[in-house]
Amino acid sequence: MLPPIPTLDVLVVAPHPDDAELGMAGTIMTLRAEGRRVGVLDLTDGEPTPYGSPERRVEETARATEILGLDWRGNLGLTNRALEPSLPARAALAGVFRQCQAPWIFAPYWADAHPDHLAATELVEAARFWAKLTKTDSLADGPLPGDPYYPTQVFYYFAFHLRHVPKPDFIVDISPYWDQKEAAIRAYASQFIEGRPTEPPTIIDRLRELAGTWGFLINARYGEGFATREPLGLTSLGGVK
Repeated sequence: MLPPIPTLDVLVVAPHPDDAELGMAGTIMTLRAEGRRVGVLDLTDGEPTPYGSPERRVEETARATEILGLDWRGNLGLTNRALEPSLPARAALAGVFRQCQAPWIFAPYWADAHPDHLAATELVEAARFWAKLTKTDSLADGPLPGDPYYPTQVFYYFAFHLRHVPKPDFIVDISPYWDQKEAAIRAYASQFIEGRPTEPPTIIDRLRELAGTWGFLINARYGEGFATREPLGLTSLGGVK
């Protein structure tokens, strides 16, 4: 059962708890500092994993959510390791889009080794289209909640399982927020601390190095990269580094 869905400016869709933190925790905090209302929708509970449990992941997600300062977070309750862009899942996600009315949706990058991530991206793109439809009584198990709505943009964040450094379409300077991003990732101790190598380079070291590489490209200390399938429209170049 999802908590009541407020109106949002940004909705980040994550296959599992921790993907939003890995891919764009710094950008989430940047958007929050700008006064934007940001929510995260996890599609699954992420379990089973070697050191986790459903109960523990709930606790870890709550700690990370507090660090990020999110306006809303929910879990769609789909099946981890078997995530599929099915029609019922599409209808459920489209219903969230219609209720939160977020013009910006963030989804996983469309190339990945993890089948759940690929399914999540396909699901987001299909749900975006369904969210605008009228006369939806025949879809899935009934009419979609909320009013027809078409999110303006879908952006794609990198939290993937390929040994590849992608070339982003744009990079957000997250230099002021790296420490909070690291804390949000460390909140998922069952995933990134326990059972992981303690000698450098750790997974946190690797994430810091990647953020430093993207920061270098925009003359900043740390950055997060994003891709887009559609052109970005700018009203000003004032924010370009």
